[in-house]
Amino acid sequence: MGATVTGRTRQGLPEVVRLLEKSGTARYLDLKLTPAEIVAAMDVAGIQQLMLSAWCRPGRWLITNDEVAAHVETFPERFAGVAAVDLANPVAAVRELDRAVRQLGFKALRVVPWLWKLPPNDKLYYPLYVKCIELDIPFCTQVGHTGPLMPSETGRPVPYIDEVALTFPELRIVCGHIGHPWTDEMIGVAWKHDNVYIDTSAYLPRYYPPQLLQFMRTYGQDKVLFGTNFPQLPLAKCMKQVRDLELPQDMEDKFLFANARAVFRLLSSDS
Repeated sequence: MGATVTGRTRQGLPEVVRLLEKSGTARYLDLKLTPAEIVAAMDVAGIQQLMLSAWCRPGRWLITNDEVAAHVETFPERFAGVAAVDLANPVAAVRELDRAVRQLGFKALRVVPWLWKLPPNDKLYYPLYVKCIELDIPFCTQVGHTGPLMPSETGRPVPYIDEVALTFPELRIVCGHIGHPWTDEMIGVAWKHDNVYIDTSAYLPRYYPPQLLQFMRTYGQDKVLFGTNFPQLPLAKCMKQVRDLELPQDMEDKFLFANARAVFRLLSSDS
């Protein structure tokens, strides 16, 4: 999970340019990978299914839900769609989310708080949370500091994710990017709330914080989901480094796919 349909990034989302440059993947900034090219990269990495996210920023769609849906339609067994919405227009946002799930078959909603400069407990999110519960899909968000040069406050697990989880105990919440430098906060919130999960997108496995690895190996083995943030991080490199962690097989299986299947209600496969 944790991938974005690539292309038009330099012009459409300037905040992310620096992030890909620092990650050594700036070559993707001006590319628009075809579905077949993405699947080829998945095959090399040994990845069976990838979740692709649309992107909407204030005032502009960078990658629409329909564009993501076109990728999914091309390879329905390999891709699953994650919806984006225009947070500034709450009524239209709820309608678009409903359309993305009921008509396009998307499996989740994703909103990046720093992009909107609004923490997850802002009133504009609340109609979307109710709709996510109604549709039985997770809400995906970002926690921790921002890679782009934007304020990081919106990524605090406490109080924001904690408050949302208390208010909406039926809402499954997937918190991407580990939560660093508030990793302990993030682990605490995921342990406290049955409906809160952590995904590791945007971090190479080599750099997972020790406390996260301990959580994954013990009482949090059902709470952590593998992610890459592709194209920021290469799929094959991430997968190799997961193997290098030498997790017990049952824990590795949960981390790589079983937890995501349960949270996103994905169909089972053999890989």
